[in-house]
Amino acid sequence: MPPISTATRIIYWNIPGHGWMYAALVPVLALFFWGIWARVRRWFLGRGAPGEGAPRRHLRDALRLGLMQRLTLADRGPGLMHLAIYSGFITLFLGTVVVFINQDLSVKIMYGWFYLIFQSLILDIAGIVCLGGVVAALYRRLRVRPDRLKSGGFSDLALLWWLAAILVTGYLIEGMRILATNDPWGPWSPVGYAVARLGADLGLRPAAALIVHRVTWWFHMAIAFGFIAAIPYSKLFHMFAGPANIYWHTERPGGALPAADLEAEHLGTPDLAAFTWKALLDLDSCTECGRCQDACPAYAVGQPLSPKLVVLDLQGALDAEAPALPGFMQGMRLSPSARRADGHDGEVATEPLIGGTIREETLWSCTTCRACMEACPVLIEHIPLIVDMRRNLAMERGDMPEGMAAATMSIEERGHPWRGTTSSRTDWFADLGSAGPSRAEAGSTGVRVLGPGDEADVLFWVGCTGALDPRNQKVVKALARLMARAGLDFGVLGADEACTGDPARRMGNEYQFTMQAEQNVVTLGQRKFRRVVTACPHCMNTLKNEYRDFGGQYEVMHHSQLLAELLEEGKLPRTAAVQAAMGMEGAVSPRPSDFKVTFHDPCYLGRHNGVYEPPRAVVAAAGHSQVEMARSRNKSFCCGAGGGRVFQDERGSARINHARGRQARETGAACVATACPFCMIMMEDGAKAAAGDGAPQAVRDIAELLAEAVFGAEEA
Repeated sequence: MPPISTATRIIYWNIPGHGWMYAALVPVLALFFWGIWARVRRWFLGRGAPGEGAPRRHLRDALRLGLMQRLTLADRGPGLMHLAIYSGFITLFLGTVVVFINQDLSVKIMYGWFYLIFQSLILDIAGIVCLGGVVAALYRRLRVRPDRLKSGGFSDLALLWWLAAILVTGYLIEGMRILATNDPWGPWSPVGYAVARLGADLGLRPAAALIVHRVTWWFHMAIAFGFIAAIPYSKLFHMFAGPANIYWHTERPGGALPAADLEAEHLGTPDLAAFTWKALLDLDSCTECGRCQDACPAYAVGQPLSPKLVVLDLQGALDAEAPALPGFMQGMRLSPSARRADGHDGEVATEPLIGGTIREETLWSCTTCRACMEACPVLIEHIPLIVDMRRNLAMERGDMPEGMAAATMSIEERGHPWRGTTSSRTDWFADLGSAGPSRAEAGSTGVRVLGPGDEADVLFWVGCTGALDPRNQKVVKALARLMARAGLDFGVLGADEACTGDPARRMGNEYQFTMQAEQNVVTLGQRKFRRVVTACPHCMNTLKNEYRDFGGQYEVMHHSQLLAELLEEGKLPRTAAVQAAMGMEGAVSPRPSDFKVTFHDPCYLGRHNGVYEPPRAVVAAAGHSQVEMARSRNKSFCCGAGGGRVFQDERGSARINHARGRQARETGAACVATACPFCMIMMEDGAKAAAGDGAPQAVRDIAELLAEAVFGAEEA
């Protein structure tokens, strides 16, 4: 065998006239870069310009989440399949770069160990890994046929077969070269060597291998060049748009929505021109993986919403109005009266965006639970897309579902969304009494109402549902007693408290949200406090993450966080058993060991604000064992209340809370614990529906469970 230092191969062996390849490459690259440029140009037909952000951190995220496929691998099976295709493709591309450096730049690096290990062994393995991923993808689409992939159709299959053909012909070329030349280094290319051995076993002579090699080489070049040219015009473009979308992902805190431009010509987004440039980038970034659809609770119960199809339908509208094809770049902007395809000015011959491309009932089905955004591997922002279209319906067209319209009207007229209630904001603590100007001096469990100029360590933001809904009044009462038991100096706003505007904003009425925010910031500014505590995750999210745009900078805690802190500091006993051990008066025995609790993660506490462990710590401190639902923490299944859906009178079987009730019942737990007033309403109904003719699971807020342990079941 020749010395290893001489190991190499002739690049264009057996290919006379290979110079035509370079001539063919020119139009291919022209089409490729034209398509890239056309795609990029159409993003900037939307409103605004790229945000400033933090480029270094964004670059890190693009590398970690895009290049390293961290989010893609979160879905293990399909993620590994995609990683096989992606990693193999990238490695083979690097092999092509090495050939370019060696042949066209005349930097002779394809020799010796590097040639044998990388250019032969590693590239052969990379190709078979990539081909394995392609075969798995084909099997998944043709035989498994998961629901989330059914929108892909022929184009997705064609791309997979196309890539498979490139890989198979590559191995055939390599095998024929090894057979025809009796290459001594052939075994270093295990797949190509196996093809050569198979050819020899079938009686293929070296002279015939020369012909097969030459014909296959030109065919391989043609389909590979076609594949490259097609990338910007197919779903394959996500390999560029995805990392770009991750790099430019929006930097907003928690579950904050972007503000609407209330001075714009149109309110919300009646057409594609009204979307931001980043929203249009979102559309081109979609990998069509369907994870958002799988995660969507509305889709799961048969409601007319698929986050994936919303993005793809908008992408189709963008393709129709601004195709990334030659002849598009005329400097025009997207608008309802954009230039027609025949070159004459006039109305675009396409259906309206809202009511045509996207149906109204699709938009109103969204609970804004963020499950779709949590699942998306390229950080597409589905909720802002949907809410922006809702804004046009709500503020410009006045077209809202009856229940939502009544809720926003009630906010405007009465300061809260519960139109039928007869309670006042102070009724819930009437039997607790009133505390004096200082709780330490008062020494009671009474509730102090803070007026302008008053001061307290904690401002207890009760929230509309906690103050006005009879079931949730029990929750805020239990929380008030626990805070008093811990010796906290707290007060409430009483009649001066008004809706934060969260429901109005999520339902699309940005005007009403702005009015509520401005009013509440003034009210809060008239009191002195160190932090705000609330039992409503929606109020917490709005006060903490959205009021800062109106000058309201507050330290805001959810009651689960406060209770966990008080337990940790020893200001509240952990269980009734602890009380008994300490000889505390009124101690009760803990629940039986078989009294299991399953915790339902509220979307605006968990996915929107990342709070998962404190509520579980409170349940544990109350003396209860816990069992998790199949979908919990960041994969939790929404109760169906968010986005204003709690105010809708849902009928029929397509009810999200009923599905969640069944999931809770499947755990065998005696009690469903939650930490959100909306979830309380929805889960109680869901528990009844899941029970059928049997006894429903108990539904308790974590504050009620802890209060039962601290004060005894009867007193709590």
